[in-house]
Amino acid sequence: MTSSTTNLFKKYSYYLKLALTGKEQNFTSGSIRKAIFLLSVPMILEMMMESIFAIVDIAFVSQVSVNAVATIGLTESVITLVYAVAIGLSMAATAVVARRVGEKDLKSASQAAVQAIFLGVGIATVISILGILFPKEILSLMGAESDLIAEGFGYTKILLGGNITIMLLFLINAIFRGAGNASIAMWTLILSNSLNILLDPIFIFGFGPIRAYGVEGAAIATTIGRGTAVIFQLIILFYGWSKIKIKINDLVIRIAVMWNLIKVSLGGIGQFLIGTSSWVFLMRIMAEFGSEVLAGYTIAIRIVMFTMMPAWGMSNAAATLVGQNLGAEKPDRAEKSVWKTGKYNAYFMGFVSLIYLAFAPYLLALFSNKPEVIKYGALCLRIIAVGYIFYGYGMVIIQSFNGAGDTKTPTIINFFCFWLVQLPIAYLLAIVLKVGPSGVFWAITAAEILVALVGIILFKKGKWKKVKV
Repeated sequence: MTSSTTNLFKKYSYYLKLALTGKEQNFTSGSIRKAIFLLSVPMILEMMMESIFAIVDIAFVSQVSVNAVATIGLTESVITLVYAVAIGLSMAATAVVARRVGEKDLKSASQAAVQAIFLGVGIATVISILGILFPKEILSLMGAESDLIAEGFGYTKILLGGNITIMLLFLINAIFRGAGNASIAMWTLILSNSLNILLDPIFIFGFGPIRAYGVEGAAIATTIGRGTAVIFQLIILFYGWSKIKIKINDLVIRIAVMWNLIKVSLGGIGQFLIGTSSWVFLMRIMAEFGSEVLAGYTIAIRIVMFTMMPAWGMSNAAATLVGQNLGAEKPDRAEKSVWKTGKYNAYFMGFVSLIYLAFAPYLLALFSNKPEVIKYGALCLRIIAVGYIFYGYGMVIIQSFNGAGDTKTPTIINFFCFWLVQLPIAYLLAIVLKVGPSGVFWAITAAEILVALVGIILFKKGKWKKVKV
């Protein structure tokens, strides 16, 4: 090993230690590459931890029945609407907190964090009531057959009923990320995932005095894991172990601050409602082809989400860098950060696409031994892999708009690409022209490529640099 290689190894080993411990929090000066690394590492690990929820649940539940896997697919399609609200609020929280931190106004950043939490709790309460009262009706609306509803409604009831854990986990981690405390968000997800992995087999298959709950047990384990992590987050916020510190006198409703968050989040919520509701309709189309095809698609999407979460981590790093550097009145540094992060993300996604093309059937075989499930799941992975490099750039660009507080532009992009392009093409190919499930897969790929291309064109115009939050 040459001396230059040794020095490079030592430097990035030191950076890795800084990233995992979160000791360095100034991202508005110095090396952009270093800033991207310090923020991306914990954010990538955080996102990977989030996706492990999905992979672990599928791995255990696939041993129960095909209906159990399909239940998760249908319920997750509905729960993505909760994610949409959580992520929309999270985008607003990240943008506002990052901007205040860049301005060195930590008091206002803490006040914004409290108002974001208040909003999240209120919305989650309404969703919980609906999930507890109408789980069977929700599954029926998604096209589930009667035997699937009978087996899986408990899973839907618990997951929707406990959605406040999802809401707050997303929201508080977004606050940490906006402040530059990405390592805290990472350790929070490690805690929740460790509990989920430990509890999943206990509640699904039973252990000692705990009876076997089947697919319902996956929801119990996930809710306990996420709920414990939320308690951990709140302890950190109140005891001041992060840059954002909440005091008792901060726990009041501040209409002006809350209204500012609502204005910023509306675009984000709309943006993700458009995107995630399109996934609901795609799942409804897939339900027309039977439980085995639906199960294959569900497993494939879980695998896709697992590999896209690291890319989301880098995208979130770009959002934080944009917000903090705009707050510090350094728009050119913000833009350079985005292009560099996009390039690194595209490299990563290109590598993953090669894995999908070569090993898709083997990846599906890890979760199911049924030929039809493997066949359609592998087909889904390979078609989606065609556009993965575009996804890499597109995700960074979209999150950078959000980090600047410009949630309107991605909303327009999503509406055009998902509702006006993806859904009509999916229905036309899959149902009208009878291409089958592959028609849905090609529609997904076409829409995501279009998102990247349109996003890059609009980002270059630079209007995002002038947004005030």
